[in-house]
Amino acid sequence: MEIAIPNLRHLRVFLAVAELKSITRASENIFLSQPAITQAIAKLEGLLGAPLFERHSDGMYPTPSGEVWQKRVSRAIDYIQTATQEIVKDNTQKERIPKNLVALISTTQLRALVAVSEVQNFSIASRNLAVSQSAVHRAARDLERLLGVILFEKNSLGTRATKAAQTLSKATKLAFSELRQGIYEINALQFKDISTITVGSMPLARMTILPKSILQFNERHPDVNINVTEGPYADLLHHLRQGDIDIILGALRHPSPADDVIQEELWAPPLSVVARKDHPLMTKSVISAQDLAEFAWVVPATGTPTRQAFERIFNEADVSQPTRLVESSSQILIRELLIESDRLTLISAHQVEREINIELLTVLHFPLEHTRRPIGLCVRKNWLPTVTQSHFLSLLREISERFR
Repeated sequence: MEIAIPNLRHLRVFLAVAELKSITRASENIFLSQPAITQAIAKLEGLLGAPLFERHSDGMYPTPSGEVWQKRVSRAIDYIQTATQEIVKDNTQKERIPKNLVALISTTQLRALVAVSEVQNFSIASRNLAVSQSAVHRAARDLERLLGVILFEKNSLGTRATKAAQTLSKATKLAFSELRQGIYEINALQFKDISTITVGSMPLARMTILPKSILQFNERHPDVNINVTEGPYADLLHHLRQGDIDIILGALRHPSPADDVIQEELWAPPLSVVARKDHPLMTKSVISAQDLAEFAWVVPATGTPTRQAFERIFNEADVSQPTRLVESSSQILIRELLIESDRLTLISAHQVEREINIELLTVLHFPLEHTRRPIGLCVRKNWLPTVTQSHFLSLLREISERFR
């Protein structure tokens, strides 16, 4: 279900009332009439389906939902504030930039910015937003005038987002993610936990701890949606840092892949050389790297931890690398290629546990204990998980212990 992002100006009004505990003082501080402030708060409460303030004789105080919302809105506004300051700091015409810039930016402008930045095309962005192309152009140009910078440039392929656009687009997506987190938390306070957890998963995790964790988690949280995204690690990392994904689950990278993420090891299984049942190498009591090099292989992409381990097998034995390679991380394709041929693969035995149990595949006796690789979590460094998300993380850790 698509979560509606509130009006940015209404959020600013909410923060003013929460901080000053008075509509009158907020009105004087943000230069907005008291009826307009009252209306903005009412719209927010209607959107969130919960009261945000308790009215007392000595002022207005946030309810439990209001406290949650204040924390999330403050974090969201901080993302946008920091990005706009970074964008305008080197602007030669910064004396023309309004002092209270964030107060003038609208949610509509930010949604247009993100939509165009993601697809690099105004026409596609307008279709994705279900608005006219002229409306998207207008929102983008108005934002450019406010910031005093160019956000989009034309090139041979169509439209290119400038560095300023990329900076503010990323901050906006992280801000919107904070607001969705706040909405999830407010729903949970009202016993309507219908939130979504988005997990970027690599192959080994998909076959081991993730399915077990999801099944156990949904016993307690039946209405929470789990979105599992698959893809190359670089794509998953990009979406994690942009706020599209909450957690990456898979092989950890060393050194850390970015300064704004943190990694946590869950367990470290060794790799195994896997082949079909009755493979010719099954007859050998001792298998050498030279023996392995004589067969065709199915391997993951260059640069992945498993591919690096594969290459080390032959480099350390001073044996030429196998050349008849198929590159794939598809579990189904790997299994079928192995079953129907004498090809080999390097993989964790956990990933093909079912195939081994029913004797479709087997592990060859080649020592690889030194190939243990850390599998774990990767999250944004400043990510603040909801209670529900924290429970899911705890389950991942608990179930990982069974694989150690």
